[in-house]
Amino acid sequence: MSAPPRSRLSLYLDLIRWNRPAGWLVCLWPTLSALWIAADGFPGWHLLAVFVLGTFLMRSAGCCVNDVADRDFDRHVKRTAARPVTTGAVSVKQALALGAVLALVSFGLVLTTNAAAIAWSVPAVLVAIAYPFTKRIIAMPQAVLGIAFNFGIVIAFAAVQGQVPAVAWWMWLGNLFWVLAYDTEYAMVDRDDDLKIGIKTSAITLGRFDVAAIVLFYLLFLGIWGMALAPYALGPVYWLATAAALAQAVWHWTLIRDRSREGCFTAFRVNHWLGATVFAGIAGSYLLRQLAIN
Repeated sequence: MSAPPRSRLSLYLDLIRWNRPAGWLVCLWPTLSALWIAADGFPGWHLLAVFVLGTFLMRSAGCCVNDVADRDFDRHVKRTAARPVTTGAVSVKQALALGAVLALVSFGLVLTTNAAAIAWSVPAVLVAIAYPFTKRIIAMPQAVLGIAFNFGIVIAFAAVQGQVPAVAWWMWLGNLFWVLAYDTEYAMVDRDDDLKIGIKTSAITLGRFDVAAIVLFYLLFLGIWGMALAPYALGPVYWLATAAALAQAVWHWTLIRDRSREGCFTAFRVNHWLGATVFAGIAGSYLLRQLAIN
């Protein structure tokens, strides 16, 4: 007996990975961290809402573009063969239309901030659109993904301060290494399939150095952020959070060291907790400082 046809809403929710929040949460935490640093504490409900909703919408729009670009590759990969665009349940036009609507709503949110944030949102969208196509030509397309994801940091500073100071770019660089870490874990899951169909990924490029590189990426992320934020005197809460994030990185090493699909996918799927831990350290530091003043 065949399964009943799925509703259009169900297909669209599947397209934007509604039930897999890890993908947008790894974008959210560094963006909120930047927002707190830029605002020297709680940024206000308006900016918080803009960046939480905007992050979710833009990641969802990116999924639409990604699945259209990869539809011919995805049918050859077990994990992605059932995606709505790949199976034809959602047409290319429908997926692109949904992505365009989501991106426009996100841009509408940015319009409520300032000119600097609006200006930076334009290259952010262009890089997000370009990313899926870089898998054909760039040895480590995960770096392009990192650039796309990192625009949240830049736009956050622009929205609060009307400029992008040096600390924002240091946070941008550090976060690029975090993206390389977790997306290489993700690429390790599909490495065998990607080799067969000719897609380029960091897991393939790094070869037998993949696990060592991921550990290094985690260390660079936490180290660069630690140095960049040291002048802000965030205090013991931040450093305890950094230590907890480092402990999570060690746990990730235990998950990926044998390169099993299950271990690598688990490592990727729980990565947002590492970002959440760092953000909690930043937000908690500012909260304690405010409580001490009051």
